[in-house]
Amino acid sequence: MRRFKTVFMRGGTSKGCMFLKEDLPEDRRQWDSIFLQVMGDPDPKQIDGLGGTVSSNNKIVVVWKSEEPDVDVEYLVGQIIVGKSQVDYKSNCGNMTAAVGPFAVEEGLVEAGEPSVIVRMLNRNTDKYINIEVPCKNGTFAQEGDCSIAGVDGTAAELKVNFLNPAGAKTGKLLPTGNVLDHLDIPGFGTIEATILDISNPMVLVRAEDIGMTGVELPEEINANAEVCDLLEKIRGTACCKMGFAKDLEEASANSPAVPKVGFFTGPSSFTGIGGEEIREEEMDICVRVISVFKCHKACPLTSASAVSVAACLKGSLIEKTLSGLPDGNKGLKIGHPSGIMTMYPGLTEEQREIKVSGVAVQRTARRIMEGTVYIRN
Repeated sequence: MRRFKTVFMRGGTSKGCMFLKEDLPEDRRQWDSIFLQVMGDPDPKQIDGLGGTVSSNNKIVVVWKSEEPDVDVEYLVGQIIVGKSQVDYKSNCGNMTAAVGPFAVEEGLVEAGEPSVIVRMLNRNTDKYINIEVPCKNGTFAQEGDCSIAGVDGTAAELKVNFLNPAGAKTGKLLPTGNVLDHLDIPGFGTIEATILDISNPMVLVRAEDIGMTGVELPEEINANAEVCDLLEKIRGTACCKMGFAKDLEEASANSPAVPKVGFFTGPSSFTGIGGEEIREEEMDICVRVISVFKCHKACPLTSASAVSVAACLKGSLIEKTLSGLPDGNKGLKIGHPSGIMTMYPGLTEEQREIKVSGVAVQRTARRIMEGTVYIRN
């Protein structure tokens, strides 16, 4: 048996294994085999590992002290593709990003400072910078607090996560196609309107009504609708090809399952969340469902929420064109998702007729669940 030190953490509405880079083999060619065994793939039940059978519970994060100026730590996220012997490093995970700051403080990579310390981070999936304000007490991360986020029981300390200059993370452009509104030709369906943008991760957004949905369906209902899932994957794959990540739909599904993500939205609408609570239309500005690696996410991935919030501010985008009365940017955009409401704060400016995204901030929480040694077979 081989053994590796790890910390199992929740970040936002995701969870996974945190590793210090120094505790892994220098030969990165060994990493995939290690991470897959840690999570128990390719068994979709992941009985022989720590995986949670859905994409949000199958994250790997490798962290190390940075030698870059004005950067404290760097990190790389691996998305385990459930049921396959595949680790996807193409995109960052916004939720697990929230765990990196506390982890860095707890592991001594960043010195704690009371009442809080700003952890300056560089994500190596996207080469983008993120600042996290981490509350501290008694020389370490202060986990206890009164902050609650949708999709997580109880309260914890508030983490302020600010994604700096997030546009063009994978494509180098806010609008990879050059358009705020695209018309995609979908095989077997026809043409559909979509907005494609690259904020922290590439994202394609369509109207719920255009795919025969109301926008308030819960994940189980969406996942059980084979026809809609197939259509959404074709939409995602078509956008994937349009952005140059794949040459056809088959390659998009096989080699780029996490990039881009696809989501559909509708206007403010009341529904019963996955926890049985009533989520009211007056609490939100938009209602969104996001597909993450072929399954509907139980909340809304943080990078996807960032993309939605920026799209809502882009004149002529599908969201801006469809909805009316969106709030002032200073008040944030309230997004309804299967687990509740989340508020995003996009920062946009216009310079010489070009839109610049200085940052997108969000409130998150994180928690160290377990630390110890994980064992793999070889």
